[in-house]
Amino acid sequence: MAIQWYPGHMTQARKKAEETMEFTDVVIEVLDARVPVASHNPMIDEMRLFRQRPQLKILNKSDLADPKATQAWLNYYNKQPNTKAVALSCKKAGEANKIPKLCLGLAPHRGTHLKPLRMLIMGIPNVGKSTLMNALLNRRVAKVGDEPAVTKSQQRFDLSDTMSITDTPGMMWPKIQYESDGYMLAASHAIGRNAVIDEDVALFLANNLLLTYPALLNARYKLDTMKHEGAMLDVLKMDGVDLLEAIARRRSYKRHDGLYDMEKTAVAFLTDYRSGAIGRVTLETPESRSAMMQSTQAVNEAETTENEAPDETNAD
Repeated sequence: MAIQWYPGHMTQARKKAEETMEFTDVVIEVLDARVPVASHNPMIDEMRLFRQRPQLKILNKSDLADPKATQAWLNYYNKQPNTKAVALSCKKAGEANKIPKLCLGLAPHRGTHLKPLRMLIMGIPNVGKSTLMNALLNRRVAKVGDEPAVTKSQQRFDLSDTMSITDTPGMMWPKIQYESDGYMLAASHAIGRNAVIDEDVALFLANNLLLTYPALLNARYKLDTMKHEGAMLDVLKMDGVDLLEAIARRRSYKRHDGLYDMEKTAVAFLTDYRSGAIGRVTLETPESRSAMMQSTQAVNEAETTENEAPDETNAD
C-alpha cells in the first residue's frame, strides 16, 4: 500500500515559504540522518534553485544513524554545487552553534550590520527543525512534539545584530513517488499515524533491518536471526513476520483471546527504532538508493515496453 500524507495547511506553508525565500541568503534543510533522501522534500529544491540560493544540509539525529552510512552521505552531498552538509544531533548541547558560521561560508557577502545574514530553516515534519531553532537561540521559542506537523506557522528571530533565522512548518510534498520512501518516512515518524497502518510499517522496517543489521536485532531481542553455514553468518532464518512474532512471543504481548497482539508489537518495534534502542541504524545508503532507483527504472521501462507491444490476440 502506497503511503501518502499531505495535510491541508501545508499548501499555505509552501506559499509562505516561497515568499520568504526571496529574502533569504542561505537555506538550511534539516534531514533525518537515517533516511536522508527519503526525508528530502523535492519542492525545497525547486524553490531554492529558482532563487539561486545556496544550501546547508543538516543530517540531524546522527546519534541514531549508522556513522559509516552518515559519512557516505556527507561525502555525497558535499560534492554538490552550492552545498555544504554536516551531521549533528540538535539535542546535544553546543552542536547547533556551528551552523551560523557554516551558513556564513555559503554567503560570505552577508553577515554585516548593513547586510545581515538571513537563514531559512526548512524540512519535512518531525526531523528536528524546532529543536534546532531552540538550540540556536538557547531558549525555548518553538514548540517541540513527538507527533509530526507540530509547527503550523513561520517564526523569525534575530541571532545577533548581523544574523536572523526563520523557522518554517514541516512541509511534505503532494505525492511520494517511491513506495519505500513512504514506509521509511512512516517508520521514522515523519508521517502522521492517521495515514499509516503500524503493522505494515513495522513489517517493512523488520525486513529492512534483517537484511542490514541482523546483529543488532540479535542483541536487542535475544533472537538468533542468522544460522551458521561454514564460516559465514549470512543466511537469514526469518523474515519480517517471523521477527515480529518472535518479539511478541518473547515479550508476551497477547490479546484477550490468547493470540499474540501484533499491533502492540508493531508499535513497540517502531518505538525501539525511533528511540535508538535497537542501535544506530540507517535505512538507506547512497549505494542502496542508487540500486533502488535503477531497479525502479528497469521495472518502469519493462512496463512501458509491454504496454507499447502490439496486441496479437486480434491478429488475422
